[in-house]
Amino acid sequence: MARPAKIRVLLADDHAVLRAGLKLLVNAEPDMEVVAEAGDAGEALRLALETGPDVAVLDLSMPGGGLKAVEALAGQCPETRVLVLTMHDDPAYLRSAMAAGAAGYVVKKVADRELLSSVRAVYHGATIAFLSNRTGALGATGLGEPFPNGGLGRATLSNREQEVLVLLARGYTNRQIAQRLRLSVKSVETYRSRLLQKLGLKNRADIVSYALGTGVLSPESAAEEPRQDG
Repeated sequence: MARPAKIRVLLADDHAVLRAGLKLLVNAEPDMEVVAEAGDAGEALRLALETGPDVAVLDLSMPGGGLKAVEALAGQCPETRVLVLTMHDDPAYLRSAMAAGAAGYVVKKVADRELLSSVRAVYHGATIAFLSNRTGALGATGLGEPFPNGGLGRATLSNREQEVLVLLARGYTNRQIAQRLRLSVKSVETYRSRLLQKLGLKNRADIVSYALGTGVLSPESAAEEPRQDG
């Protein structure tokens, strides 16, 4: 059986040591690989046009202008999803990056926890953001307004898969979900497997991040204790 295609990633940051670390992190994953590296905005655009990456991870502060690179990639490489990786832990920078065409925003403080799941999420159509002073991902471009089309993008879930996604993100077990939705546990396991595959997620932590990041679930509801169904 043929292996599934890997997520092809371009890394653009003017710090070579950081790029090397990110490359090791990405290439260690079985479902993604770094196909190009750039040290400035112009080189990032040139290599994106040459290699056609699925996801471009861009620093906002690199020479040539990170926001300009985001705009250029969004306009000239529409098939490439742009994920901003930056030191700017500020909602104003987040809004600017999203307005320029970024699909995701991750501050470097939380990159060790959130970068890989963010690459998978934006690849599958999600729009997500992680600021270190917020709880999880933010499901809003303006920190309050929902993302267009619910943030699901290309990864279209059935109504039942969305129901299972929300309950999993809120901490319900497969058995509790089965009772709540009046399904068999086996059916819940099937829906869970399908949504994980469609969204490119691996575990419950990824599910929570995705649900928060796409606005499917709010941080407040995610923090609620799941009701014990009898």
